[in-house]
Amino acid sequence: MMPVKRSGLLRLASYNVQKCIGLDLRRLPRRIVGVLDGLQADIVVLQEADKRLPPRPAALPPPVLAAAGWRVADFGPKGSLGWHGNAIIWREGAPLDLIEMDQIPLPGLEPRGAVRAEFDTMQGRVRVIGLHLGLITRDRYEQIRSLAAYCARLPEIPTVWAGDFNEWSRLPALDSHAPSMTFLPPLPSYPAPRPMGPLDRIALGGGLRASGHGVWGGRPARFASDHLPVWADLVLPALLQHEQGIVDAGLRP
Repeated sequence: MMPVKRSGLLRLASYNVQKCIGLDLRRLPRRIVGVLDGLQADIVVLQEADKRLPPRPAALPPPVLAAAGWRVADFGPKGSLGWHGNAIIWREGAPLDLIEMDQIPLPGLEPRGAVRAEFDTMQGRVRVIGLHLGLITRDRYEQIRSLAAYCARLPEIPTVWAGDFNEWSRLPALDSHAPSMTFLPPLPSYPAPRPMGPLDRIALGGGLRASGHGVWGGRPARFASDHLPVWADLVLPALLQHEQGIVDAGLRP
């Protein structure tokens, strides 16, 4: 059962939806929406959200998401849900305002990219990077370094990277290529029926902390895609400072 999110925290999830094709080989976007509902997330980063061939129409149609209470960051192109299959959606009614977004080209032999969305929250601004890294090891490491360099050129704010990193090793192989980011302990999320590989991951920077994280394997996630979604409850620095102030006040004589 998914843990209840504590008030004031921001729940973020990452989910490779495999173009909404489940293990029964049926494309059922509304089944993916059922998984999203079970996550109880405020923001979800998606991979393989568009069909493979140009013009890459959305595999998870925006009207289906809108009907289920989700808003979509419009990365284009027209008719697609995201960019290079990467999309960012957030819950209608969540205390979030999208204020900035961008496409991030990534190096490598395969055509890969990432997306950035920045939100205003009740605890301040947060930057979300959604990504799907390459299958070739040296390309993944180069892509991580490229993302780190990209973020270093931006103002420093609480930042989260989330997506399908395509990294099977549970050793800290990725961490050294992005020393400003802290990767949450990898958890197996692939393949969905019997997870062994920690392909889907979340990394935090800019003072961001996680009060909990995990893999969601409830129905229908076990057969809706070949990946299970991962999630984290994020604590922004402003909330940490507020809670520390309460503690300090209670300790004063």
